[in-house]
Formats: sequence, C-alpha cells, structure tokens
Amino acid sequence: MEDEPGDCPKCGMALEAVSVVAETDNTELVDMSRRFWLGTLLALPVFVIAMLLDMAPTLFPSPLSHQRWYWVEFVLATPVVFWAGWPFLVRAVQSVKTLNLNMFTLIGLGVSVAWLYSVVALLFPTIFPSTMRHDDGSVAVYFEAAAVITVLVLLGQVLELKARSQTNAAIKLLLGLAPKTARKVTDCGHENDIPLDNVKVGDKLRVRPGEKIPVDGTVLEGSSSVDESMVTGEAIPISKQADDTLIGATVNGTGTLLMQADKVGQHTLLAQIVQMVAEAQRSRAPIQKLVDKVAAYFVPTVIIVSLLTFISWFILGPEPQLAYAIINAVAVLIIACPCALGLATPMSIMVGTGRGAAAGVLIKNAEALEAMQHIDTLVVDKTGTLTEGKPKLVSVESVTDIDSDELLRLVASLEQGSEHPLASAIVQGANDKGLSLSQITQFDSVTGQGIQGDVDNHPIVLGNNALFSRLEIDVSSLQQRAETLREQGQTVILVAIDNHAAGLIGVADPIKASTKQAITALHQEGITIVMLTGDNHITANAVANQLGIDEVQSDMLPEQKTQVIKALQSQGKKVAMAGDGINDAPSLAQADIGIAMGSGTDVAMESAGITLVKGDLRGIQKALKLSRATMGNIRQNLFFAFIYNSLGVPVAAGVLYPFFGLLLSPMIAAAAMSLSSVSVIANALRLKRVKL
Repeated sequence: MEDEPGDCPKCGMALEAVSVVAETDNTELVDMSRRFWLGTLLALPVFVIAMLLDMAPTLFPSPLSHQRWYWVEFVLATPVVFWAGWPFLVRAVQSVKTLNLNMFTLIGLGVSVAWLYSVVALLFPTIFPSTMRHDDGSVAVYFEAAAVITVLVLLGQVLELKARSQTNAAIKLLLGLAPKTARKVTDCGHENDIPLDNVKVGDKLRVRPGEKIPVDGTVLEGSSSVDESMVTGEAIPISKQADDTLIGATVNGTGTLLMQADKVGQHTLLAQIVQMVAEAQRSRAPIQKLVDKVAAYFVPTVIIVSLLTFISWFILGPEPQLAYAIINAVAVLIIACPCALGLATPMSIMVGTGRGAAAGVLIKNAEALEAMQHIDTLVVDKTGTLTEGKPKLVSVESVTDIDSDELLRLVASLEQGSEHPLASAIVQGANDKGLSLSQITQFDSVTGQGIQGDVDNHPIVLGNNALFSRLEIDVSSLQQRAETLREQGQTVILVAIDNHAAGLIGVADPIKASTKQAITALHQEGITIVMLTGDNHITANAVANQLGIDEVQSDMLPEQKTQVIKALQSQGKKVAMAGDGINDAPSLAQADIGIAMGSGTDVAMESAGITLVKGDLRGIQKALKLSRATMGNIRQNLFFAFIYNSLGVPVAAGVLYPFFGLLLSPMIAAAAMSLSSVSVIANALRLKRVKL
C-alpha cells in the first residue's frame, strides 16, 4: 500500500488506485504505447542495417565501412534502450535493490549486456581477438538485439495493459452509468436539477420516464418498471410501486416515480459493487503463493544458467567464442523472462471477477473464488434466503356467520396498533382488498402471546393458544384446521370476537420463485443442501418438503448454526453458507465460503466471500461455474507458462547446436516471450464468454 502513484517495489508493475474512478485514459497504457511506437520507428532501421550488414555486406562499399554503420546503429538504438525502455531499466534496478528479482531483472540484464557489449566493441575494437574483427578492424555489435528486444517487450506490455483495461470495462461501464444530475423536489413542490454529488439522504427526487435512477432509495409515489440488468444480471424489468426499493444507475421505464434518497455517494449499491470487484481483482488467490514461491527460485536460477551458458560457450564454443557466449547468455535471460508466469493467475482473476459482476455475482476476493470450486455442502437459512423475507397474508377463514372480509377488516383494524412484522402483513392484505379499517378504542399487547382490544364496540383477541387459555376462550374448533395450515408452512393466528372463537388468519413467508429451480440445479452439481432455521419444526419441514432439501434443523439459535457448520467441517465437508441477516454473520464467517444475499444486511455481506446482488440462489450455481472455469483457466495458463520456460531455456542455451547447428537469436527469444504472454492473456479473456 503506497500513498501516491508509482511502481510496485516488489513486482515493478504500476500501482492501481485503491478508490476506483471512471478515468477516461489509462495513463500507463498511453505512455507505453507512445514508447512502443517511437521505439519501433527507431529500431526498425537498426534491424534492417544489421541484417543487411550480416547477409549482404557487398551492399556497403567504402567510404561507409562496417564501423560507420555501427555508429548509425548506436545513434538509433541508444534512445530505444534508454528512453523507450527506461521503465524496464528502472524496475530492474529496483528489483535488485529490494532483492525481489522478477521479469524486469532478466529484461534489464539482457538488454543492458547486449548494449554495453556493443558499445565496448564500437569504442575499443582492438581489445578483442583478431578472429572477432572484420577486415576494417571493426567488431560485430548487437545494437539491433538490444533495440528489438526492448520494442518486443514494450509490445507485450501494451497488449497486457489493453487486456487489463478490457477486464475493467464492466466496472467503468457501471461507473459511467450513474447520471450526472438529479431532479430534486423541494418541500413547496418546485423541481430543479442539481449535481448528483449534492444529493443528500432524505431528499425527494423525481425520476421521469427513460431516465436513470440517480441514487439508491425508496418509491414514494408512482409506478413503473425498472431495468436493473446492469447491476443484478436480470434481463426482465422489475415492476416498482410505492415502498419498493430502487437501485442507483438503473434505468426507469415508462412511468414517473417520486423517490426518497436513502443512500448516496460511496454508500450506494453501485459504488459498493465497483469497490468490491476492484478489491477482488487486486487480491491474490492461494494458488498464487505457489507461483510466487517458484518465481523466487526461478529468476536466480535463470541468472545462474545464463552465466553457465556464457562460460560454456566461451570455453567450448567455436570462434568467435566471446560473441557466441554473450549472445546465447542474453537469449537465455530473455526467453526465461517469467512474464507469462506472472500473468497466469492475476489475468484470470481479473477477468473472472469482472464476468461475475456482470452476472450479479460479486466475488469479495480471489481466495473466495478459489474456495468455491471445492464446495460439496450448502447450508442455507430459511427467511430471506429461501423465502422472500416479507410475510404475506395467505389465509383468512371464518367459523361464524361473519364473512372472511369482515373478519379480516376487524383483525387488521386491531393490528394497526401492533409493530409486529405479521401485523404489517395483515394490514397490507386488508389494504390490498380495499377494506376500510376502523379506529381502535382500546389496545393491549401481551408479549409472546398476542394482542387484544376493541374495534367497533367488539372485543377482539388475536394470538396463540397460550393467550386464549389464559383468557379461557375455547378454540378447540380451530385446532385441526390450524395444524393443517401450519403443515403448509403458514404462521397461524387465532381470532376471537366477543369472547368466542371466530376464525383463523394465516400468514406465510412465500418461497422465492427461483428457489426450487436453484435447489434442483445445485443437486445436479452434487451439492448437499442443509437448512438451518430459527423457525419451528412444522414450518421448517413444510418448506423443506416443498423444495426437496436434504437435511433440516429448526429452532436454531445463531451460535447453534455455527456449531453445526463446524461439525460438518470436522467430517471433511467443504461448506458454503448462504444467509441474509445479522444473525447469519457468524455462520457466514465460519463457513469455508460465505454467500450473502444482496437483499440482506450490510453485516451479512461484509462477513461473506460472495454476494448475490439479486438475492437469488441461482447465483450460487453461477458462482460455482465461475469458480471452476476460472481455476481451470489459471491451471491452463500455469501449464503454458511452465512448459514454455522449461523448453525455451535449454534451446536458448544452445543444447541443440551440437546436433542440429541450431541457435536461438535474442530477438527470436524476445518474440517468443511476448507470444507466450499473449497466449496467456488470450486464454484468460476467454472467461468473458463463459456461460453462467
């Protein structure tokens, strides 16, 4: 972590800002591109001159001897090495200072040796053996190798930076989605456009048809459909009406909405998504530790192999021995550059997490992405995870001559005085039916049992068996039907009017429409589903039976859920936990991988490694597919990188020369090095098209 822009003291790569911004230009890419094109412009004539001098010396009669053409090469190649290649040289020196030898160590060493040797040969040709000198007394130089290697490495860097820019395209697109202004509605009803940064929590905002939702908030008035696909991955527009939540940067449909701003700035869901994806892309997967360990030994080993190559060719090689020794040692340094090895893991992580974000699956870090592939058991909470988390009125049954609507009207009128979630569901159900509620003249709440009061001069009691037993009201006529409704997963409220049993109210938390499909898909992936819930066993079993869940444990306290997860882990299970509430946070942290519903609490999302933006369990299968695809891609990249270096170094050292007379030019080695990096980048970018 550094306070200002610059290069990483360990790997030498440019540091990225912790806070993501929608920058219009990638300054490092612009700089590297400029260096590449100007370097190419100067290196090309150097390469042509060198080839012609070597292959067709008769084209260069006096007065321009080899020596003078070498001076032309020096003038052209030097700015390529020391201006175009300056970032590499700085990073190479930094790697030596910090003892973090890396790809830039090998590049800097190889280019410097080729250029320094050529300068010495140009200025002091007489110190070399006569066998190395031409007829005019000059000694062959390798300015073209130093220049072309620099340009090819620059090409590799430009391609890598462009690829990294592509992986962040989804993030930048999301950042660019947020509108620049919002239409604020004042208390007196006036409307005026203000900069988005000036919107405050509690402000009333008007969103007209076709406009973008400015910030996260709640609908106050109006109805419309909103396209949330860029945030949730859900292509179908979502219907919105009063009290529904809105996500900033999503697109309003044909209706006009009046909304209240609930979250602004860095607290909006969009900002949190961007930050989470950015942090995940910067994180390191556990498999990267193996790569780092190999690289720590690899670079020093390559330098030793390069020295041995130099010594072997200098002692045993043909004339001119010194030239062969230098050129082959440089070839070893260049072809062994672990660019592909360094790119193998981070490129796949960057593309994979970006692909997940586009599908509504937010990966907190690379460790979570790697862990997900091994999951064999999924532990789920019920409320808010399998179900909507919003109780709804589903049954109204009367056992007297009072019809069900009148029964509901009286019950809802009394429930107006209660703050219990079930009361809200009953009142909402009455409102949906257009029933006119009455005022309460007396109200009393009995904790854990129910409520009682007077509505329209009728004493009404709502609650459970304990309350009715205390009040000595006979509800035996309701018990069988109540038990049947409970077995269907409903929470049953007994109703008495004028001290006589009057009927039943059934409230249920509806199962999400996508849950059944998600459970079936996860079973097909070989995942065992375990439901842990604080609800009673009748309701829990009713939900489990509908969904085909493998194991159910009910009446669970938060700490008991954590103990169950620990027990599963002690059996060798790899456990994922999906939940949405504050009470789920300890279990999410204990599991091998925690999965939070995006519709849940911030505490749950903070404790989880993966967040499903839409709160849809089908996202778990997407996360599983993404994890397997990404880790498979990383293994492919590592295989390519290791095989490339394993085969390339011996060839560059000259092991084929005694048998086939085959040597590897440093320029060919540089081209092969760049090609290996391109192959890794191209393979990683395939993840953008993986089907989730």
